[in-house]
Amino acid sequence: MTNITSLHGNAKSSENDPKLPTHIHPVPSPYVQASDHVSQTHISMEQALDKGLRAAQARFTGGLSPIALAAAYADWALHLSSAPGKQLELVEKAFKKSSRFANYAALCASHPETTETCIEPLPQDRRFKNEQWRKWPFNAIYQSFLLNQQWWHNATTGVEGVTSQHENVVTFAVRQILDVFSPSNFILTNPEVLTKTVDQGGMNLVRGWQNFIEDASRANTGKKQPGTEEFQVGRNLATSPGKVVFRNHLIELIQYAPTTDKVRPEPILIVPAWIMKYYILDLGTKNSLVRYLTGQGFTVFMVSWKNPDAEDRDLGMDDYLSMGIMETIDAVDAITKGQKIHALGYCLGGTLLSIAASAMARDGDTRLKSLTLLAAQVDFTEAGELTLFINESQLTYLEDMMWEKGYLDTTQMAGAFQLLRSNDLIWSRVIHDYLMGERSGLNDLMAWNADATRMPYRMHSEYLRSLFLKNDLAEGRYRVGGRPIAVSDIRAPVFMVGTERDHVAPWHSVYKFNLLSDTDVTFLLTSGGHNAGIVSEPGHPRRHFRMHTKTKDASYVDPDRWMAETEVVDGSWWPALVDWLTERSGEPVKPPLMGAKTKGYAPLCDAPGTYVFQE
Repeated sequence: MTNITSLHGNAKSSENDPKLPTHIHPVPSPYVQASDHVSQTHISMEQALDKGLRAAQARFTGGLSPIALAAAYADWALHLSSAPGKQLELVEKAFKKSSRFANYAALCASHPETTETCIEPLPQDRRFKNEQWRKWPFNAIYQSFLLNQQWWHNATTGVEGVTSQHENVVTFAVRQILDVFSPSNFILTNPEVLTKTVDQGGMNLVRGWQNFIEDASRANTGKKQPGTEEFQVGRNLATSPGKVVFRNHLIELIQYAPTTDKVRPEPILIVPAWIMKYYILDLGTKNSLVRYLTGQGFTVFMVSWKNPDAEDRDLGMDDYLSMGIMETIDAVDAITKGQKIHALGYCLGGTLLSIAASAMARDGDTRLKSLTLLAAQVDFTEAGELTLFINESQLTYLEDMMWEKGYLDTTQMAGAFQLLRSNDLIWSRVIHDYLMGERSGLNDLMAWNADATRMPYRMHSEYLRSLFLKNDLAEGRYRVGGRPIAVSDIRAPVFMVGTERDHVAPWHSVYKFNLLSDTDVTFLLTSGGHNAGIVSEPGHPRRHFRMHTKTKDASYVDPDRWMAETEVVDGSWWPALVDWLTERSGEPVKPPLMGAKTKGYAPLCDAPGTYVFQE
């Protein structure tokens, strides 16, 4: 078994010095990847001029590259202009849609309730669900909009010769433009808003204006959205009792107090994503995965990531691997006296954990008992609409925007995710808060979602280029310690969770782990999205999942066939995870002590620690 050397030589030397500079590597770690990233501390005046100009442009475009958008549009427009057959097809579709709409408009004016609609909204489109949209003239208005939207989808797809990414970019951009002009966004064409305005004498618009002013003021001053004040970390969020037993410049390691007389000997180490605060897996007392696991007789450790600032601009993927994973495994190994570890990673944390597990397997390090990956990807060829923002031009703009500050700001990150679900996250709020003049109460998950973190310049650039753009991990080019790693080297059993409506890590992409693995993989698909599907405690209404185990010798089954053939089970998937972990754990024993003072892991403070409070 390989004994991992800390990034700073001694993993315990930084416990009481969270400001230890992480760019100094007196003793190289075997798990530090040699980066080919160009040092941004030594650039020419000409390079600085170009970077500054692109950074200034990026501030006006929200980080989007106008060159990338122009290239995508040109690719589509030029190919369409040289395709008379496609043009004739679009003319024919326009004529048929116009005729169908004219017939519909004439019939529904006199018989709106019995006239069959021309087109139905997509299942995820909830803008026109209210019955008031079935009345004249609003039925004609929204049907016209949906037909127009469908025609533009036909126009931007299926043009031969256009690259798939350019097609996706143009389709996405057109959809964003059309969504701005949706009839649901305007007072006179939205029957729900119009009715409320008449009933309340316009007071809803007065309240909406007040809401807008309040939100604008909060945005300008950096305050969080209204209602987040009701949720406070340590008071009604992240309240599971425990101790911080290790700290370095990048993470705090929390060991949670046992809640049962005996525990399984193998501890669980949870590695959350560093894009947000760790406590999505320790929300309230009723929906905390940490509390659920400790209540089932497991010893649980959790990584709490630092919120990086400009001084951390040179932290890279190698630092996150060494300080975030390997030093943590060293600590858990010491505290539990060499017990093998059930490692669990969520989102980016799961991807990093896969990298660590692959490197450990390559080097004969057998300290991982099992690997659980929640909504985590190792192959990024089908990584959803996030890939719209991943190409050389786009990454150059993003890197230069980060270069100026040293990190990617939380508002820039949130803006990208909001664009992916603009109807749900932007326009629905405009309607509800500003036109209807209402405020919805927040729940703990929404409060967590507003508690974003920054991303260091170097790490985020390396992550996007190596994984998203080049797909190095899946294709065997990702290097750790100067040598390539392969996911197929992992021999520990794997439990994978995908979520049905995930827009960050689509479940088809998560499922690709089966193509790369050479071990037993239990794949579970749960209802919900990227966050809500994971926070799926027992008793949560309207939850279901599918689960099946593929042994390493079994034939591959494609995801759609897998879904069709796998039985649906009602309820939370958390008990299924516990059963899986229990089958791979030893008989219960006396809980380990909190920390290990004699080994340099004395408790430093109570959970939730200090890093989680960094703004």
